[in-house]
Amino acid sequence: MTYRLLLAAAILAAPACAEAADWAVDPAKSRLGFSGVQVGVPFKGRFKRFEAEIAFDPAAPETGHALVTVDLASAETGDVQRDEALPRADWFATKATPQARFEATRFVPRGGDAYEAVGSLTIRGIRRDATLPFRLTLAGDAAHATGHLDLVRTDFGVGQGPWASGQWVALEVGVDLDLVARRKDAAR
Repeated sequence: MTYRLLLAAAILAAPACAEAADWAVDPAKSRLGFSGVQVGVPFKGRFKRFEAEIAFDPAAPETGHALVTVDLASAETGDVQRDEALPRADWFATKATPQARFEATRFVPRGGDAYEAVGSLTIRGIRRDATLPFRLTLAGDAAHATGHLDLVRTDFGVGQGPWASGQWVALEVGVDLDLVARRKDAAR
């Protein structure tokens, strides 16, 4: 009788231990962007190089996780002076800290196609809690996620010296993601 009870308990517990599916992001169809305001004029940019490891199951989002690493030296805005300044010590300090890192430890459903990725963001070696709201569209083994996160750049040490006040470059910045991915096991 004890054996049957243990077997029944194991079968009932199995769905709670489900693993999230792994997704492969298509870098050619995906974009990681940022926006800000410099001397009153809005600007946008993007990171040309980033990698994402994503495990997500919409039926059990709490089992998911993600790790996004961003090559900070790949930032481009289309303005030569700004693009040359971003890797320097006052801004991203890419010689000392070449990558930014967003690590989501769980996903939280917010109704419909809305979710939040809850975790931390690290830039210039400074780690802060971060929650990224995003929308997710699934079509078979394909996924499309879009999201936006507002940050204060000086919370991460971005903009040192005369750039720390917000007088020339606003302290508030936005990070936008537009990711296209395919379920990894679908390719088998």
